[in-house]
Amino acid sequence: MAVTARREDPDTNLVKRVKKGDKAAFDALVVRYQGKIYNLALRMVGAPHLAEELSQEIFLKVYRKIDSFRGEALFSTWLYQVAANHSRNKIKYLKRREYYRSESLDQPKETQNGSTLQRQVEDNTFNPEDMASSQEVRKLVQEKIATLPEDYRLVIVLRDIQGLSYEEIAKITGAVEGTVKSRLHRARNALKEELRSLLSEGM
Repeated sequence: MAVTARREDPDTNLVKRVKKGDKAAFDALVVRYQGKIYNLALRMVGAPHLAEELSQEIFLKVYRKIDSFRGEALFSTWLYQVAANHSRNKIKYLKRREYYRSESLDQPKETQNGSTLQRQVEDNTFNPEDMASSQEVRKLVQEKIATLPEDYRLVIVLRDIQGLSYEEIAKITGAVEGTVKSRLHRARNALKEELRSLLSEGM
């Protein structure tokens, strides 16, 4: 049986230098990943000022926890794990202060006449970025992503926006690949439902 070769980590040398106290090496890691982490943070918390704050907190946490990185996975995977966990904690903090609320995709949806409908799971070919053909629609997509439950929000950001594999997302979230696919499936369809409704109304 063929053994898949482990992917070489392009951050190994920088990480080693950071562990030895090289601040410039850490700055280089920040420059390398700040765009991706900010984009993840923005779609997790839904507001630029919160995303900037969250990104700074994530990198500060990474700097403080760098010695706990053992190289068992890629540094980028570990970085996303830290970012995902800190984002969840940030969202909980914001919810306690009623900054925003999200609804469960597993709960029935109330219609305008007061009746309820169970959410339908449809095809999983929808990609939110496919609808982002204008700045206005991109903003709408971002706003709607930010209303998803955080577990669904995280997988749709990591897969459809960051372009990570199911295997990487499973490592980052601690969920099995089947669960990742299920969450992504539901998240995509929830977005599709919301966006089609809004777009049909002419926004």
